[in-house]
This record gives sequence, structure tokens and C-alpha cells, in this order.
Amino acid sequence: MLHVDNLHAYYGKSHILQGVNLSVGEGEIVALLGRNGVGRSTTCKAIMGEVPPSGSIIFQGQEIVGKKSYEIANLGLGYVPENRDIFPGLTTRQNLMLGLKPGQKEADSRWSMETMFDMFPNLRTRADVEASVLSGGEKQMLTVCRTLMGDPSIIMIDEPTEGLAPKIVQQVGEMLEQIAERGVSILLVEQKLTIAMRVSTRVYVMGHGHMVFEGTPVELEKNEDIRKEWLEV
Repeated sequence: MLHVDNLHAYYGKSHILQGVNLSVGEGEIVALLGRNGVGRSTTCKAIMGEVPPSGSIIFQGQEIVGKKSYEIANLGLGYVPENRDIFPGLTTRQNLMLGLKPGQKEADSRWSMETMFDMFPNLRTRADVEASVLSGGEKQMLTVCRTLMGDPSIIMIDEPTEGLAPKIVQQVGEMLEQIAERGVSILLVEQKLTIAMRVSTRVYVMGHGHMVFEGTPVELEKNEDIRKEWLEV
């Protein structure tokens, strides 16, 4: 569904992405691992058109390099950034409605508001309160659910467990598995090795702007050299 080949990206003169290759298949959860500053978030931003990329990004058979971010989103590629960009003055329900694409009706999506509330009862009880008063875990669930309301084929989620308590991290992992079971592929940018290894079909490890490992969680578990050099503190 998503195939990235020889992807390069710059911030000014800084060469951040240096020939990134990755793919995400239908129904897969693919984890993108690595330390801070190696280019994981930039990879998502480049795929989404927020950072000008060079190379090739094929999404569902179509080249998307050069397209605007809203055009890429309308093709069915969802993106949940690391900063949990909610609208704090709007209610939970209003935030969710903003996830619908122009002209899209809620009934047209696999992810109705009722589906969101069934999956995440906390959001139902907070449906009509301002999003600014939600907990960190509820805000994370809201940002993911808002993106799902647009009915994406693939969703890229950047650091969904950052700053969350262990119990909420477990809930986020279960949420990711539920999303994949409904046929939505996931590119998961994550630092917590335990959650990524538990939910992922395949994993990539990134170092210095390019991939240094690709394989299954089991293969990464067995590769002590890669873990020590590129993941462990």
C-alpha cells in the first residue's frame, strides 16, 4: 500500500533523510524505531508532504511526491503527529467531526462517532466537554480517532505513548491492534521497544537518516548488536 524508495529530505542545509526505504503492506502494523533525532518524525512529515521530499513515495499505486498535504490526506493517508494537535476550545465531539473530509458524511466512513465511542468509552463520557480538560491518554485517543473519522487506508502515528502512564500505554497498544483488525495499515513511530515489539508485524530501525535494520520483531530480538548500537541508551 505504501512504498518509499530512496527518500531524501533537508532542513535548510541539514541532510536529514539520506536514502530511506520502507514499505507498509495491507493490514500491517510496521514500527519505525530509533533514537531521537535520527529522522523518524521527518520520514512521516516527508511522506505527508509537510517536508519537501525527493525520491519516490508510492501510495496505493500512485506517486505522491510533489502533492500537497491535503491532497495526500484525501487519497486516504492519515497522520497523527507527535504533538497531539487537538482544538482545545472545541468539545471532544466537535474535534471528531473535524476529522471528516470535505463532502464526506459520517455514514460513509467505517469509523462513525458511535464506533469511536464504543472502542473508547472514556471519550463517550467526555464527548461534550472541551478537549482542553482531557487527560494525556484521552487526548492521544482523540487525535487518533479524529484521523480515523476520515476513513484512511493507512495511518501514520508518531510517538503515541510518549508521556503516558503504563496502564494507558497498554490501552494504546490494544487500540492499535483494533485499528489493524479493521483493515487499516499502521506506520508506528515509537521509542518504547516493548509496545512496538508486541503489536508490530515488521520493524525498521533507523540511524543517522537511513535504515540500519529491517525484519520481524523476533529477528530484532535476536539481533543484540543492532539493539545495542541503535536502540539502547
